[in-house]
Amino acid sequence: MLQGKTALVTGSTSGIGLGIAKALAQQGANIVLNGFGDTQGPQAEIAALGVKVAYHGADMSKASEIEAMMKFAADTFGRVDILVNNAGIQHVAKIEDFPVERWDAIIAINLTSAFHATRLALPAMKAANWGRIINVASIHGLVGSAEKSAYVAAKHGVVGLTKVTALENATTGVTCNAICPGWVLTPLVQKQVDAKAVAMGLSNEEAKKQLLQEKEPSMQFTTPEELGELAVFFCSAAGNNVRGAAWNMDGGWTAQ
Repeated sequence: MLQGKTALVTGSTSGIGLGIAKALAQQGANIVLNGFGDTQGPQAEIAALGVKVAYHGADMSKASEIEAMMKFAADTFGRVDILVNNAGIQHVAKIEDFPVERWDAIIAINLTSAFHATRLALPAMKAANWGRIINVASIHGLVGSAEKSAYVAAKHGVVGLTKVTALENATTGVTCNAICPGWVLTPLVQKQVDAKAVAMGLSNEEAKKQLLQEKEPSMQFTTPEELGELAVFFCSAAGNNVRGAAWNMDGGWTAQ
């Protein structure tokens, strides 16, 4: 379905980003990975799916590095047809205790990076009259949770950016939508589970159950694979007129 197309997925060396990159690769898209930690393993996983894969280690808090990454992708594969803005970090604290530098970093990586990558991807997408911009927001792009001021503000911003991007390109073949997952058992969320287990003297399984119980009626985590399938849908012909949606995969979190 996506043969000959190139997908750039930020924050894709693990978790949701890697799940989306693999789903797009399974449809034939060449992949540009980005992120920290182990980079060889994810590249090998993507290459095993029979597509070309490249990696760029841009720090998503720096506009100049995002520009270098977008240029690298265009130089390597021609252009970015599918942009998945997924890079994100988290910090949990009350507003009055929130470290200012953590606020700045979260806004930069979770929100501003999506703006930079989008502005750089749009000209080639518009010239080709085909493009998909998929912003991985969060259920926190739609609702709030205590002690997550920067993350919630950034993710609400991502949903707003998604709508404006969709509207500005509404008469073209370029669409923009946001995916809003509830709890996904990524390394980021596992850290929160571990912290809860320690703080409350629970086993890891009990801590997971408690985390889900608080918010997610389905009592199950959304998987990176499921999120990948939604990204594939947005890229399909069926997604041609899905524009500016903030699509929740949250086990009923926002239905309450």
